[in-house]
Amino acid sequence: MARTSGPETREKLIRAGEEVFAEQGVDGAQLRDIVRIAGQSNPSAVQYHFGSRGGLLDAVMAARQERTELVLADELERVGDGAGLRGLLGALVAAEATELRTERGRRCLRVSAQLSHESGVRTRTPHPTIDGTVYWRLIGLVEDCLTEAGLPEPLRLERLDLALTLVGAALGDRARQYLAGTTPLTDERLFLADLVETTAALLRAPRPHLGDAS
Repeated sequence: MARTSGPETREKLIRAGEEVFAEQGVDGAQLRDIVRIAGQSNPSAVQYHFGSRGGLLDAVMAARQERTELVLADELERVGDGAGLRGLLGALVAAEATELRTERGRRCLRVSAQLSHESGVRTRTPHPTIDGTVYWRLIGLVEDCLTEAGLPEPLRLERLDLALTLVGAALGDRARQYLAGTTPLTDERLFLADLVETTAALLRAPRPHLGDAS
């Protein structure tokens, strides 16, 4: 009989969750498929170890965040204080792109692309998996750049959320292509450089001046 307790089983369920959430979608994933792929005989194994589907999803994202945190910290140290918007975005994209190197990371990028809107940026309440992380600190540094550019708070927060969604969607799609064996239109170096420039352009767009609509 397969084990239904212990750290080994927990890790098996996380790995299976990565696979199923990536292939079936966060909302469409079947827990029975996760349990089966993890080799568990107890149909309530997910609930036993994580409390719920959401608990397992948080564990999947926490594991992914842990892998990229150290890279992001090194990237921020490399660009140094006063890096500016482009330097900060370059550090973010470089760290997130390390997930493209492994099949596991690619699956996790596909999952996290579905969750970028849950970061908590718009309400300034970080999701528990990123609260207190280097990632959340970087978001604050990017917002500082937008504040210096004179953007009002609602517009800053909305653009930040859109920018994170863009980065997540782009990397998630690249991961999908790699997993499917599809040849991308551009090589990875150009793709990542263009993602930085595109995201910077979104954030740097001039503040709209709305005329009289009457």
